[in-house]
Amino acid sequence: MNKNESSIPHIIIVGGGFGGLQLIKKFKNREVKVTWIDKNNYHTFQPLLYQVASGGLGPDAIAYPLRKISGTAPNIVFRLAEVLKIVPEKNLIETSIGDFNYDYLIIATGSQTNFFGNDSLEKYCMQLKSVGDALDLRSDILQEFEYSIINAADKNKVKQILNFVVVGGGPTGVETAGALAEMKNNVLKSDYHEIEPADMQVHLIESGGQILSMFDKSLTDKAKLSLEKIGVKVMLDTRVESYDGKVLSLHTGESIYTETVIWSAGVKGKLIDGFKAGDISRGNRYTVDAFNKLIAYENIFAIGDVASMSADIKFPNGHPQVAPVAVQQAKNIAKNLLNKNKNNWQPFKYFDKGAMATIGRHKAVLQSFGIKMSGYTAWFAWMFLHLMLLVGYRSRIIVFVNWMWNYVSYQRAIRIIIRPFKRNNEDTL
Repeated sequence: MNKNESSIPHIIIVGGGFGGLQLIKKFKNREVKVTWIDKNNYHTFQPLLYQVASGGLGPDAIAYPLRKISGTAPNIVFRLAEVLKIVPEKNLIETSIGDFNYDYLIIATGSQTNFFGNDSLEKYCMQLKSVGDALDLRSDILQEFEYSIINAADKNKVKQILNFVVVGGGPTGVETAGALAEMKNNVLKSDYHEIEPADMQVHLIESGGQILSMFDKSLTDKAKLSLEKIGVKVMLDTRVESYDGKVLSLHTGESIYTETVIWSAGVKGKLIDGFKAGDISRGNRYTVDAFNKLIAYENIFAIGDVASMSADIKFPNGHPQVAPVAVQQAKNIAKNLLNKNKNNWQPFKYFDKGAMATIGRHKAVLQSFGIKMSGYTAWFAWMFLHLMLLVGYRSRIIVFVNWMWNYVSYQRAIRIIIRPFKRNNEDTL
């Protein structure tokens, strides 16, 4: 160690999501020592998980090795580990591979599915938050297709097997429901001749009065109509009460017989043990000040989905849990920490560039800087932006080629069952 090395601050970053990536980019080759920790050795481009689940993309298209991002930067090391506990009074974190001390800690752990304390939903519903979830769902969907053929003589059984329910009308729910409808209209029709496509139903359940609530109602109405045109039954103002693996019970007293329920109705912050109840806000998010610093600590920060900042008057209940927030917060924190004069630190202000969501082929909605559009133009804009946001040229090329093939062939080519698992109370196929 040279004479100046001990004065260089050691920053630990926990999380390899959008925020963590941006921090690494900003800290590369700067006068800080960085230890980057994640339980996976890859970054997941979560906006396209539903395309892996529906067979449009392979997992390698949206997963990128974290070590390739940190690269050969001499001031950054990556460690594959799970953080078990934070001990703030000792400036220490406990992990599955040992303990680490820090001068500054940045928590960028993201979010996890929120089942709102309903054990039956958590036990039986599928979710879409990781590559593993997407592969499980893809295999489940394809197993349902195969299983329906085995039971082709029993029409009622087939309809139950091919009854898919997506809960949650946000972008993930809408895009997943649209992808399932396209599988019904194209894949089921061409590859499973023993089954009538009409036997497959896709339901999208939303507890509020409109889907895509962050959009203007004129766009959400168009999105709803587009979903209905491709065969999705949209159910608004409908709450799910319970699910036992076979029957989904609604607050209206209605029941839906289904063997696949995909839960995308909410998220909550992914917390780490070691903090007091007073450090946690609504939605399992750390309470942070205008600089993304936890209120009770001088050297611990949180960004993205796991942070709740009320200092921004435009977002008194915290910023939306979307990738642009995490990226912008990461840039602001990096700039502040690299500035040795804390008096010059700048508070965070979110610059909302808008939102977009795709419903299916030629169908999308976009809202940005007062501009509202839908249809072809929004669809092409959605594709272009997501291609540009992917990490790595290889991923962009793979995704582009797969999209072009899917567009020309009307097929979702990666229809491989690689993670078979036991069905509810039944043996694996």
